[in-house]
Amino acid sequence: MNIQPDPAGKHVEHQHTDKGYVPVYTTAVVEQPWDAYTAVDHNVWAQLFERQRKLLVGRASDAFLVAQDAMGMTPDAIPRFDELNNILQKATGWTIVGVEGLLPELTFFEHLANRRFPVTWWIRRPEQLDYLAEPDLFHDLFGHVPLLMNPMFADYMAAYGRGGVKAHGIGPEALVNLTRLYWYTVEFGLIRQADGLRIYGSGIVSSKGESIHCLESSAPNRIGFDLERIMRTRYRIDTYQKTYFVIDSFEQLMQATAPDFAPIYARLATQSSYPAGTVLDTDTVYHRGSGEGWSQDGDV
Repeated sequence: MNIQPDPAGKHVEHQHTDKGYVPVYTTAVVEQPWDAYTAVDHNVWAQLFERQRKLLVGRASDAFLVAQDAMGMTPDAIPRFDELNNILQKATGWTIVGVEGLLPELTFFEHLANRRFPVTWWIRRPEQLDYLAEPDLFHDLFGHVPLLMNPMFADYMAAYGRGGVKAHGIGPEALVNLTRLYWYTVEFGLIRQADGLRIYGSGIVSSKGESIHCLESSAPNRIGFDLERIMRTRYRIDTYQKTYFVIDSFEQLMQATAPDFAPIYARLATQSSYPAGTVLDTDTVYHRGSGEGWSQDGDV
């Protein structure tokens, strides 16, 4: 569910949409082997942490940066899951659980529904700083975990988990729709702040290249949040995103998650999906001005 793409990843197994690269490992929860991390492991964490934090100033959402600071994450060493859990549990009732890697869908949903976030315990090697096919500790811990300190986003993630359990019982088409929602919000979402568009999606905040591309490149579309539009939109995992969806607030995500999705799945089952780079006449599209400002279609 939480794959970190990179434009350099041109391996055959990645050149698909939606579920092109989904290895499944053991479903077991494991203890973080903190004492087994080497100096090289801690140095990789330090390099990635310092690079991303510097890059995210003025790019990441205020909510993300505040939450990460509140957790006490630093580049000094790989954080201990048990220490982070003491902070996280008091804030929103969430806990981190260590896993080997990607999980089967139902297992993943059940963790989220019970306010447990699976974090891969191992970290990438030095030669993989800029690209890794599957999520590692840095992607999960640096990218995903901080916003679980935010009460509204934490509630959204738990609601998503409950919705995932239900969708799993409905069928594969419902899961495809729901996976697209996760991809375009939790992994690659943008949020509109008073000072412009900012990043909150974990796949962006943990990627140097995507952090720049999503806000500064003229290539991708930036489209206002629309639940059914997102559920019909395919995505790529072998390149930077062609489209990012923009929310106004985490409250908007919660409101969108509140209804029963079953009628939506039934309706979407009769409709075609959209290629990742499609722009519709009904879309609200954000454009970057000559300065730091952003405008929407129709703005004067």
